[in-house]
Amino acid sequence: MSSDETTTPTPSDDAPQFVLPLVVRIERTEPPARTDALETAARAVLTLLSDDRSLGEGEWAQAVRDWQDARIRKVVRRARGAEWRRAEALPGITVTGKSAEVRVFPPVPLDGWPKDLARLQVSGTDLDDPEPPADPDAATPVLWLSPDLDMSAGKAMAQAGHGAQLAWWELSGEDRTAWIEAGFPLAVRTAAPDRWERLVTSGLPLVRDAGFTEIAPGSCTVVADHPALRLDRR
Repeated sequence: MSSDETTTPTPSDDAPQFVLPLVVRIERTEPPARTDALETAARAVLTLLSDDRSLGEGEWAQAVRDWQDARIRKVVRRARGAEWRRAEALPGITVTGKSAEVRVFPPVPLDGWPKDLARLQVSGTDLDDPEPPADPDAATPVLWLSPDLDMSAGKAMAQAGHGAQLAWWELSGEDRTAWIEAGFPLAVRTAAPDRWERLVTSGLPLVRDAGFTEIAPGSCTVVADHPALRLDRR
Protein backbone atom coordinates (compact mmCIF):
# COMPACT_ATOMS: atom_id res chain seq x y z
CA MET A 1 0.00 0.00 0.00
CA SER A 2 1.30 3.46 -0.89
CA SER A 3 0.36 6.89 0.36
CA ASP A 4 -2.02 8.81 -1.89
CA GLU A 5 0.21 11.85 -1.47
CA THR A 6 1.49 11.46 -5.02
CA THR A 7 1.40 13.54 -8.17
CA THR A 8 -0.84 11.09 -10.04
CA PRO A 9 -4.36 12.56 -10.36
CA THR A 10 -6.92 10.67 -8.28
CA PRO A 11 -10.59 11.17 -7.35
CA SER A 12 -9.35 12.59 -4.04
CA ASP A 13 -8.11 15.65 -5.96
CA ASP A 14 -11.71 16.70 -6.54
CA ALA A 15 -12.54 16.66 -2.83
CA PRO A 16 -12.00 19.74 -0.63
CA GLN A 17 -8.42 19.68 0.58
CA PHE A 18 -7.57 19.50 4.29
CA VAL A 19 -4.32 19.39 6.22
CA LEU A 20 -3.34 17.89 9.57
CA PRO A 21 -1.40 20.49 11.58
CA LEU A 22 1.40 19.41 13.90
CA VAL A 23 3.41 21.81 16.03
CA VAL A 24 6.74 20.86 17.56
CA ARG A 25 8.05 22.76 20.55
CA ILE A 26 11.57 24.03 19.90
CA GLU A 27 12.92 26.23 22.65
CA ARG A 28 16.20 28.02 21.94
CA THR A 29 18.00 26.58 24.93
CA GLU A 30 16.62 23.03 24.88
CA PRO A 31 15.68 21.82 21.41
CA PRO A 32 14.54 18.22 21.14
CA ALA A 33 16.64 15.48 19.59
CA ARG A 34 15.80 14.92 15.94
CA THR A 35 14.92 11.21 16.13
CA ASP A 36 12.79 11.74 19.23
CA ALA A 37 10.90 14.54 17.45
CA LEU A 38 10.24 12.27 14.46
CA GLU A 39 9.03 9.43 16.66
CA THR A 40 6.87 11.74 18.76
CA ALA A 41 5.25 13.20 15.63
CA ALA A 42 4.41 9.71 14.37
CA ARG A 43 2.87 8.78 17.74
CA ALA A 44 0.92 12.05 17.72
CA VAL A 45 -0.69 11.12 14.40
CA LEU A 46 -1.62 7.68 15.71
CA THR A 47 -2.97 9.18 18.93
CA LEU A 48 -5.28 11.49 17.01
CA LEU A 49 -6.47 8.73 14.67
CA SER A 50 -7.38 6.49 17.61
CA ASP A 51 -8.90 9.21 19.82
CA ASP A 52 -12.64 8.89 20.52
CA ARG A 53 -13.13 12.43 19.22
CA SER A 54 -11.89 11.29 15.78
CA LEU A 55 -14.20 8.26 15.59
CA GLY A 56 -17.88 7.69 14.94
CA GLU A 57 -19.82 10.78 15.91
CA GLY A 58 -16.92 12.40 17.77
CA GLU A 59 -16.41 16.14 17.52
CA TRP A 60 -13.40 15.77 15.20
CA ALA A 61 -14.70 12.77 13.23
CA GLN A 62 -16.12 14.66 10.26
CA ALA A 63 -12.96 16.71 9.83
CA VAL A 64 -10.87 13.53 9.98
CA ARG A 65 -13.10 11.83 7.40
CA ASP A 66 -12.95 14.86 5.08
CA TRP A 67 -9.17 14.96 5.42
CA GLN A 68 -8.77 11.25 4.70
CA ASP A 69 -11.08 11.50 1.67
CA ALA A 70 -8.63 13.95 0.07
CA ARG A 71 -4.85 13.88 -0.17
CA ILE A 72 -3.30 13.05 3.18
CA ARG A 73 -1.43 16.26 3.89
CA LYS A 74 0.44 17.05 7.09
CA VAL A 75 2.31 20.25 7.87
CA VAL A 76 4.72 20.62 10.78
CA ARG A 77 5.33 24.07 12.27
CA ARG A 78 7.52 25.09 15.19
CA ALA A 79 6.78 27.14 18.28
CA ARG A 80 8.40 28.28 21.49
CA GLY A 81 7.49 30.31 24.54
CA ALA A 82 4.25 32.24 24.15
CA GLU A 83 3.70 30.75 20.69
CA TRP A 84 3.64 27.27 22.20
CA ARG A 85 1.29 28.34 24.98
CA ARG A 86 -1.15 29.78 22.44
CA ALA A 87 -0.98 26.57 20.40
CA GLU A 88 -1.65 24.50 23.52
CA ALA A 89 -4.80 26.53 24.16
CA LEU A 90 -6.34 25.32 20.88
CA PRO A 91 -8.20 21.96 20.67
CA GLY A 92 -5.67 19.20 20.08
CA ILE A 93 -3.48 16.60 21.75
CA THR A 94 0.06 17.05 23.05
CA VAL A 95 2.28 13.97 22.85
CA THR A 96 5.54 13.94 24.77
CA GLY A 97 8.65 11.93 23.95
CA LYS A 98 11.97 11.76 25.75
CA SER A 99 12.88 15.33 24.82
CA ALA A 100 10.21 16.32 22.29
CA GLU A 101 6.72 17.76 22.61
CA VAL A 102 4.43 17.66 19.58
CA ARG A 103 0.86 18.91 19.52
CA VAL A 104 -1.46 17.54 16.83
CA PHE A 105 -4.69 19.27 15.90
CA PRO A 106 -7.82 18.09 14.10
CA PRO A 107 -7.61 18.63 10.33
CA VAL A 108 -8.35 22.08 8.94
CA PRO A 109 -9.09 23.33 5.41
CA LEU A 110 -5.92 23.94 3.44
CA ASP A 111 -6.56 27.69 3.49
CA GLY A 112 -8.35 27.78 6.86
CA TRP A 113 -5.64 27.50 9.53
CA PRO A 114 -6.42 28.98 12.97
CA LYS A 115 -4.67 32.34 13.34
CA ASP A 116 -2.37 31.19 16.15
CA LEU A 117 -1.14 28.27 14.01
CA ALA A 118 -0.99 30.10 10.68
CA ARG A 119 1.53 32.60 12.06
CA LEU A 120 4.00 29.88 13.09
CA GLN A 121 7.08 29.20 10.99
CA VAL A 122 7.40 26.10 8.81
CA SER A 123 10.99 26.50 7.64
CA GLY A 124 14.01 26.26 9.87
CA THR A 125 12.95 23.13 11.71
CA ASP A 126 16.46 21.69 11.86
CA LEU A 127 17.36 19.35 14.69
CA ASP A 128 20.25 17.03 15.51
CA ASP A 129 20.75 13.85 17.48
CA PRO A 130 23.33 14.25 20.25
CA GLU A 131 24.31 10.62 19.65
CA PRO A 132 23.32 7.98 17.08
CA PRO A 133 20.02 6.26 17.98
CA ALA A 134 20.26 2.65 19.08
CA ASP A 135 19.20 -0.19 16.84
CA PRO A 136 15.51 -0.94 17.37
CA ASP A 137 14.30 -4.20 18.85
CA ALA A 138 12.96 -6.68 16.29
CA ALA A 139 9.50 -6.48 17.88
CA THR A 140 9.31 -2.68 17.55
CA PRO A 141 7.51 -1.16 14.56
CA VAL A 142 10.04 0.81 12.53
CA LEU A 143 9.41 3.68 10.13
CA TRP A 144 12.38 3.42 7.78
CA LEU A 145 13.47 6.66 6.10
CA SER A 146 15.05 6.69 2.68
CA PRO A 147 18.85 6.99 2.78
CA ASP A 148 18.74 8.87 -0.53
CA LEU A 149 16.85 11.98 0.59
CA ASP A 150 17.96 14.99 2.61
CA MET A 151 14.91 16.24 4.51
CA SER A 152 14.57 18.91 7.17
CA ALA A 153 13.37 17.68 10.55
CA GLY A 154 9.92 19.16 9.89
CA LYS A 155 9.59 17.41 6.55
CA ALA A 156 10.82 14.12 8.01
CA MET A 157 8.34 14.44 10.89
CA ALA A 158 5.47 14.76 8.41
CA GLN A 159 6.75 11.78 6.42
CA ALA A 160 7.07 9.65 9.57
CA GLY A 161 3.48 10.58 10.35
CA HIS A 162 2.42 9.44 6.87
CA GLY A 163 4.16 6.11 7.38
CA ALA A 164 2.54 5.55 10.77
CA GLN A 165 -0.87 6.34 9.29
CA LEU A 166 -0.45 3.86 6.43
CA ALA A 167 0.55 1.14 8.88
CA TRP A 168 -2.50 1.98 11.02
CA TRP A 169 -4.81 1.61 8.02
CA GLU A 170 -3.46 -1.84 7.19
CA LEU A 171 -3.56 -3.29 10.70
CA SER A 172 -6.42 -5.48 11.89
CA GLY A 173 -8.64 -4.25 14.71
CA GLU A 174 -6.89 -6.61 17.10
CA ASP A 175 -3.44 -5.35 16.13
CA ARG A 176 -4.58 -1.73 16.41
CA THR A 177 -5.87 -2.37 19.92
CA ALA A 178 -2.60 -4.02 20.91
CA TRP A 179 -0.62 -1.05 19.59
CA ILE A 180 -2.83 1.41 21.46
CA GLU A 181 -2.57 -0.52 24.73
CA ALA A 182 1.23 -0.68 24.40
CA GLY A 183 1.40 3.11 24.01
CA PHE A 184 2.30 3.13 20.30
CA PRO A 185 5.92 1.95 20.57
CA LEU A 186 7.81 2.73 17.36
CA ALA A 187 11.19 3.76 16.05
CA VAL A 188 12.23 6.00 13.18
CA ARG A 189 15.54 5.14 11.55
CA THR A 190 17.30 5.79 8.26
CA ALA A 191 17.68 2.55 6.33
CA ALA A 192 21.00 1.35 4.96
CA PRO A 193 20.95 1.41 1.13
CA ASP A 194 20.75 -2.37 0.74
CA ARG A 195 17.94 -2.64 3.30
CA TRP A 196 16.07 0.20 1.59
CA GLU A 197 16.17 -1.60 -1.74
CA ARG A 198 14.51 -4.61 -0.13
CA LEU A 199 11.99 -2.55 1.80
CA VAL A 200 10.57 -0.65 -1.17
CA THR A 201 9.72 -3.91 -2.91
CA SER A 202 8.53 -5.76 0.22
CA GLY A 203 4.84 -4.89 -0.02
CA LEU A 204 4.95 -3.04 3.29
CA PRO A 205 3.24 0.39 3.41
CA LEU A 206 5.25 2.83 1.33
CA VAL A 207 5.01 6.62 1.29
CA ARG A 208 5.50 8.43 -2.01
CA ASP A 209 5.67 12.18 -1.59
CA ALA A 210 3.62 14.59 -3.71
CA GLY A 211 6.56 16.93 -4.04
CA PHE A 212 4.88 20.02 -2.60
CA THR A 213 8.02 20.87 -0.60
CA GLU A 214 11.74 20.02 -0.48
CA ILE A 215 11.87 16.79 -2.52
CA ALA A 216 10.95 15.63 -6.02
CA PRO A 217 7.39 14.41 -6.74
CA GLY A 218 7.00 10.67 -6.41
CA SER A 219 10.01 10.22 -4.13
CA CYS A 220 9.78 7.17 -1.85
CA THR A 221 10.31 8.55 1.64
CA VAL A 222 9.22 6.01 4.27
CA VAL A 223 8.46 2.30 4.59
CA ALA A 224 6.34 1.30 7.60
CA ASP A 225 7.71 -1.98 8.93
CA HIS A 226 5.21 -3.12 11.56
CA PRO A 227 5.76 -6.71 12.83
CA ALA A 228 2.07 -7.57 12.35
CA LEU A 229 2.31 -6.57 8.70
CA ARG A 230 5.51 -8.56 8.23
CA LEU A 231 3.76 -11.66 9.59
CA ASP A 232 0.95 -11.19 7.08
CA ARG A 233 3.47 -11.47 4.27
CA ARG A 234 5.32 -14.62 5.32
